[in-house]
Amino acid sequence: MRISDAFVEKLLKKTKKVEGDALKDLLARAKTEKKPLQELVVSSNLMSETELTKAYAEEIEVPFVEIDPKGLDHELLNTIPERTARQYMAVITGIGDDNVKEIAMEDPDDVQAINFLQKQIGSSIRIYVATRTNILAALDQYRGNISTEINEVAAEGGDEEAEEEVSKEDLAEDSPIAQTVNLIIEYAIKSNASDIHIEPRDKHVQVRYRIDGVLKEANKLPKRTQAALVSRIKILSGLKIDERRAPQDGRFKITMNGRSFAFRVSTLPITDGEKVVMRVLDESSDPATLEQLGFWGQSLKDINEAIVQPHGMILVTGPTGSGKSTTLHSVLNILNKPDVNISTVEDPVEYRLLGVNQTQVNPVAGMTFVNGLRALLRQDPNVIMVGEIRDGETASLGVQAALTGHLVFSTLHTNNAATCLPRLLDMNIEPFLIASTVRVVIGQRLVRKLVPEESESYTPDEKEVKEIEHAFGIKGQEDWKRIGALLESAQAAYQKEKTSKLTFWRPKKDLADDKTGYRGRMGIYEALTVSPEIQKLIMSNGTSEEIQNEAMKAGMLTMQMDGLIKAMLRLTSIEEILRVTRE
Repeated sequence: MRISDAFVEKLLKKTKKVEGDALKDLLARAKTEKKPLQELVVSSNLMSETELTKAYAEEIEVPFVEIDPKGLDHELLNTIPERTARQYMAVITGIGDDNVKEIAMEDPDDVQAINFLQKQIGSSIRIYVATRTNILAALDQYRGNISTEINEVAAEGGDEEAEEEVSKEDLAEDSPIAQTVNLIIEYAIKSNASDIHIEPRDKHVQVRYRIDGVLKEANKLPKRTQAALVSRIKILSGLKIDERRAPQDGRFKITMNGRSFAFRVSTLPITDGEKVVMRVLDESSDPATLEQLGFWGQSLKDINEAIVQPHGMILVTGPTGSGKSTTLHSVLNILNKPDVNISTVEDPVEYRLLGVNQTQVNPVAGMTFVNGLRALLRQDPNVIMVGEIRDGETASLGVQAALTGHLVFSTLHTNNAATCLPRLLDMNIEPFLIASTVRVVIGQRLVRKLVPEESESYTPDEKEVKEIEHAFGIKGQEDWKRIGALLESAQAAYQKEKTSKLTFWRPKKDLADDKTGYRGRMGIYEALTVSPEIQKLIMSNGTSEEIQNEAMKAGMLTMQMDGLIKAMLRLTSIEEILRVTRE
């Protein structure tokens, strides 16, 4: 449901969630980014979707309801055909004591929809308002539990013995195998999974999904489906069905509910057969802003200053799956203007950016990072992005490009920002070249975001405070005072209420089995600006510890400290920060 900007502004003022200059800034941001105010309020964690919908329901005097999707009566649910329910975003949730059917809607002001539903049902109805997310979860019940459906479809026909040969019937579009693959993909998309793992085991096929960075087991399928499942995915990806002894890589696209998804497929022979991993990429989503990714304060300021320089090098570091590509593409989206020529060489091209010249690495055709970068330099670029610096030759070419008037972006696999600079020295790049070209190094990790309604606050006791101090390197009251000042700054940036005592949040202990207390992810960051003092350390072959200490002395917020502040803002938990930053 789209609530008008004027109505959202009214709700913000009434609930006192955002006032004064903060509200003016938010309205200006909505205008600049051309996004609905409603979307910004939720994405900026000013109000949850539930809080905003409740306030809206109260204002228009329509009761709010929270649907329990699993508790819905399927016979009653089917009173409204699925197609109609999805069209009007309406779900029949029950029958009142007065025998009036109760319907939850996303938009209770849609008079045309209400009249149609009343005719469809043929009796009196009572309207409630629910969140879009809640209604979508309820609509999924028309299909039943997808996970259960996968098991049921995969079990159709045949015995449990493994089959090496794949019949034509197995690969037909309407076969149980094809339906199983479709359902696995559908489940991944609806769960916001980033990866699908289909793994052959001794007696079954295990399906797992990586959701919010954590791998979770889902379905155990009959062993006999193994070869057919892999073959079906190979057909979709344009891979060789009969090649089972060597790894293969492919790609395919699908459209679901008006959104386009790309699947990057990798097959690998293992002991019990061929394993398949599919990376899920939502091509319909717009690149997030740096603020939406989780940048704030001095880090945000340093990055914004660095990316408008006409030349130099900006590096992003972190392990695989830490969101480096997402950060770089968000920056490129900021720089993407008609008078700027942006060229990239990537492996693979994960995000498509309109107006950016993106090249896919293809070693078989001789298109490596090195050869691609050489070719890009002859294309009159202003901005160059190299997906990854893997060797000294690529690093050397990148530095030379930065020296000759180009703004160069790339990534490195190091644990933090400070270790990136000695890593370049290890690649035999001259210290004076690193010191004169590198502007900023960003270190990052991804943490799961707490769901406000599924989390609870707690005040750590003396023992827990000491554990936090030890884990985060806090050495007394002076450090706590600095953290307090940073927290005040972050509360202003995220427009959160100030708290007078040390408070953290964690998932509630009594959550249902299918809830974790987390949904979605955000980044924790450090932005190391190469100051004159750090340039001197680079020139003298300083260690990463010396560079880190100098950067912190100059005011750099480390990833762990950024995470601690975000844990105090109810964005994530202490446990999440420690999970992703422990080395």
